[in-house]
Amino acid sequence: MPRKSLENLTESMFYLLMVFCRGPACGTDAAAMVKEKTRGRCRIGPATLYTILAKFEQEKYIKEIAVEGRKRTYQITEKGLAAYREELARLRQCVADAEGEPAERSGRDGN
Repeated sequence: MPRKSLENLTESMFYLLMVFCRGPACGTDAAAMVKEKTRGRCRIGPATLYTILAKFEQEKYIKEIAVEGRKRTYQITEKGLAAYREELARLRQCVADAEGEPAERSGRDGN
């Protein structure tokens, strides 16, 4: 079965939506905020940044709200906020699974 577009967000996508949840931002400011938030662990280069922003606009996760020369400012939409919240819940479940007891090795899990 084919995956839905943006079914699971990449780390960069997740952090960019996190930034937009905090308010409007231009792409370069959003990338800088991601770098700061992750203490440099997640760095988003220009090619990745503008590819993600284009996908987010296409999927209506963000909308452009201002243009000043080459600077474009974006705001998260309700759809984008919902996608962020869904991914946050999925990641929380992953962490809960990892912190829980290991799966039994009785053959039920395929091992």
